[in-house]
Amino acid sequence: MTAHCHLLGTALLRYALMTLVTSTVFVSAPNAANIDELPDIGSPSDAILSRKIESHIGRQVYYTLLESGKVVTDPEIQEYIQSVGMELVAHAGIDGQRFQFFVMNDPVINAFALPGGYIGVHTGLLLATDNESELAGVLAHEISHVTQRHISRAVFANQANSTLSMAALLGAILVGVATGADPGMISGAVGASQGMAMEAQIGFTRSNEYEADRVGVGVLADAGFDPMGMPDFFETMGRASGSLSGNRIPEFLLTHPMSSDRMAESRARAQKYPIVETNDSNGYEIARARIRLLTSSRPEAALEQFKQLQNSPDKAGKLEIEYGVAIANMQMGNYKTAEGQLTTLLSNNEEIIPLHSALAISQAKTGDTDKALTTFETAMQLFPRNVPLTVHYCEMLINTGHATKAHEILLDLLNQVPPTQEQVRLIAIAANTAGDTAEANYYMAEYHAMSGSLLLAIEQLKLALSTPGLDNVDRARFTTRLNEFQSYLPDRNKQKDKKKENNQ
Repeated sequence: MTAHCHLLGTALLRYALMTLVTSTVFVSAPNAANIDELPDIGSPSDAILSRKIESHIGRQVYYTLLESGKVVTDPEIQEYIQSVGMELVAHAGIDGQRFQFFVMNDPVINAFALPGGYIGVHTGLLLATDNESELAGVLAHEISHVTQRHISRAVFANQANSTLSMAALLGAILVGVATGADPGMISGAVGASQGMAMEAQIGFTRSNEYEADRVGVGVLADAGFDPMGMPDFFETMGRASGSLSGNRIPEFLLTHPMSSDRMAESRARAQKYPIVETNDSNGYEIARARIRLLTSSRPEAALEQFKQLQNSPDKAGKLEIEYGVAIANMQMGNYKTAEGQLTTLLSNNEEIIPLHSALAISQAKTGDTDKALTTFETAMQLFPRNVPLTVHYCEMLINTGHATKAHEILLDLLNQVPPTQEQVRLIAIAANTAGDTAEANYYMAEYHAMSGSLLLAIEQLKLALSTPGLDNVDRARFTTRLNEFQSYLPDRNKQKDKKKENNQ
């Protein structure tokens, strides 16, 4: 198997912490000679946070949020936000910067950029947008904070305080990694959701915000979105703040301070671009429908909300509403009703992949498993290696006694597309259900490694190596991975690990 998991480089994180602490010593005493002793790797802010260090910090904070359950792992929502984000990135003139976009299950209207290109959007913000260009405008603004190195520049500008905060954050993360602690135990290190991770963003200057607006509007227009989406959303938030009491001001305005001058400037800049007529993508409407259902207290409340929107003249007939009604019915157990609604929707919208998955799932729920599998197989031929479709199909294969086939399909996908943690977990389940416990342990090792839990990953590889009848090829593969993981451990953990092996 070719492993495409994005393993956390713990050894590099240890180096990053030493670099941060060393940088703190240098900058706390404003001596030009000391600054000159730092390696010349770019702008002065790189001496505090290089791109590599930013990436390590952002990655571990992201995985800590993921392990805490705050990140939405719904495959359709996940794929949508990543696709629209990368569409913007493709027009941002970026060289070598990786991006990961994700949605946080939080009703607060906000978005944020972590170090290293990790950009989060709250469910509350996504639902607060009136159209896709407004959402894209927010993402373009956050992308621009990353491309303009505002986090690193903010840390540099507040050298003593910010650098110590970042060092403390990274240190807490490293303690969790080195000790194999439950990620939940170190979630406090990053604050409630992204609080600590936004330390640098809170300190963004007014010029940083103006620059992110200016660059972001250009990215938005170049990517084919309506450039007015950015100022339109800013003004919507501004109007909302004017009608609310101080403690109810949208969080977006607290972390992205908005002035009348700034709103006017962003609108004037957007007006310099040609007027474009844009339509919301199917992905935007599907994601909003799924988020409405996900964030509702119960499916009945979501269905009532969808029906109210259905009666609104400007919403009637929209995919978000029709699809939302169908999936809400599915959640309520009205599978026959949902099947009929989805069949009608799909007859006119064969190109919308989530409709195929939803129809197949509703068919299976009514007891017609063969029909459901046929629906999935037809969709897989039309849209090979689509991630959400493949995930839903393989979940059904596992649940209907076809785990070996699911394992094969997921392995093919994993070797072609960089997987999410959830995909790695699913292939582990498929392998285990198919009776291949060694492979299941191997995949779980990769799952733990992705979140930086190297001790748990090592334990899983040892379990894989202890499997009776293991052939030489698999033994060599598991041993190589085990040695790699062990090489990242601090010396103290290596000694404990070795002593444990000798006592067994």
